Amino acid sequence: MSRSKDLFSRAKRLMPGGVSSPVRAYPPYPRFVRSGKGSRIVDVDGKEYVDYCMAFGPLILGHAPAPVVRAVKRAVEDGSLFGAPTEKEVLLGEKIREHYPAAEMMRFVSTGTEATMHAIRLARGFTKRKKIIKVDGGFHGAHDSMLVKAGSGAVASGRPGSLGVLDDTAKHTVVVPFNDIGAVRTAIDEAKEDVAAMILEPVLGNIGPVAPEDDYLGELRELTEERDVLLILDEVITGFRLGLGGAQEMFGIRPDLFTLGKIVGGGYPMGVLAGRKDMMENLAPMGGVYQAGTFSGNPISVTAGLETVRELERRGYGQLERMSGKLREGLEEVVSSSSLDCQVSGVGSMFQVFFTKARIRNLADVQTSNTRRFAKMFDCLLAGNIYVPSSQFETNFLSMAHTDKDVRLTIDAYENALKGAVTG
Repeated sequence: MSRSKDLFSRAKRLMPGGVSSPVRAYPPYPRFVRSGKGSRIVDVDGKEYVDYCMAFGPLILGHAPAPVVRAVKRAVEDGSLFGAPTEKEVLLGEKIREHYPAAEMMRFVSTGTEATMHAIRLARGFTKRKKIIKVDGGFHGAHDSMLVKAGSGAVASGRPGSLGVLDDTAKHTVVVPFNDIGAVRTAIDEAKEDVAAMILEPVLGNIGPVAPEDDYLGELRELTEERDVLLILDEVITGFRLGLGGAQEMFGIRPDLFTLGKIVGGGYPMGVLAGRKDMMENLAPMGGVYQAGTFSGNPISVTAGLETVRELERRGYGQLERMSGKLREGLEEVVSSSSLDCQVSGVGSMFQVFFTKARIRNLADVQTSNTRRFAKMFDCLLAGNIYVPSSQFETNFLSMAHTDKDVRLTIDAYENALKGAVTG
C-alpha cells in the first residue's frame, strides 16, 4: 500500500478531512511530503515532483534555500521566542519601508489572515464606519468579515459563506465584481457614507491569477480618494513576488493600508500590516484599536524573512521573469494546439491553465471553467511528476530554483495531461 494512502487513512481519524487545511485534500488521497529542496519535493513513497505549489506562494527562493537555512539555524540556537522586541524586527521593517513607500509604519503579525483582519478593524476604528467593500472571489483569510459570498446583482451585501458566520456580520461586507469600477462607485453611493474601506488583492490569487485591467487600479485609487474611502491592498501573495515593491510598484498605486505575508516570512509564519502613519498610530499601545500576538515578530520568522529579502535584492528578478515567460510561452503553444477550450493566465511568476475560452476578468468568468477536465489534467500531471495545487481555482508559482530542465519537463507533462483531459 502507498504510504500516503495509509497516512491519509490514519489522519482521517485524527483531523477533519484528514488534513490541517481544506485545500490540501484531493481524491483519492493527498500525497504526504517527506522533503523538499530547490524546485523539487519528495513524497513519503520516494516519488519526486517538480513543485509549482511552492506552499501556495511563499517559497520564491525554492525549498530549503541555503542562506535562509543557515540564518535560521543560527537564530534557533539563540532562542526561538522571547515575548520581547528584537533588533531584526527593526532591520526587516527598514527593508520593507525601503521597498514599499506606503509603509510609513507597520506591525508584524503571524499570518496573512491576521494582517487583513487587523487592517479591517483598524479601518473601521479610524473612520468610525462599518461597511467594507470586497471583490467577489478575493480571499483575505478565514475571518468572519471576509467569509462572505456575493448576493444577487452586480452589487450586494454579503451573505455568510460559512456556517458560523453571523448574518449581522456579513451584512456589513459589500461584494462587487473585480475589474468593475462602476460597481464600486454604486456600492459607495448606496452605503450612504458608511464605507470604511475597500480591500482587494491587486491580482486575484485565490481563483487565478486574474489580472487587473489596464486602468482599474488607478481609477479605483482615484475613486476611493474622491469619496473618502480607505483603500487596503492585500499583497499577501503579490508582495515581493511581483518584484521587490510588489504590485504597488508594478501598477504604480499607493494604498492607505496594505498587508504582506507569504514571502516576507521566507517560508515561516509571518504577516505584516502597514500603511499611513496617522492610521497606524491608532493601534495599541498608542491608540484604541487593539491588536496583539505572542508570536508576532518572532525571531525565527523575522530572520527567515530578512534573509529572504536580502537574497531577492542580491539576485534580482531577471532569471525568475525569464523562466516564467518561457514556461507561459511553452504552455500557450501546447494549449493552442489542443482541441480543448482552455487558456493560460499569468502575471509575473504566477500562472494557471483555465478550462474555458471566456475572457478572464472576474470570478464569474473563472467559474465557466470545466473543473472535471482540470481534475483529469491534475491527475495526469501528478502521474507525470508535476505537482500543482489540486483546484482549478488556485494559482501556480515558480521559484528562483526552477531550471530550464524543469520548464521543459513541465511543458511536456502539460501536453500529455491536456491529451488526457479530453476525456474529462
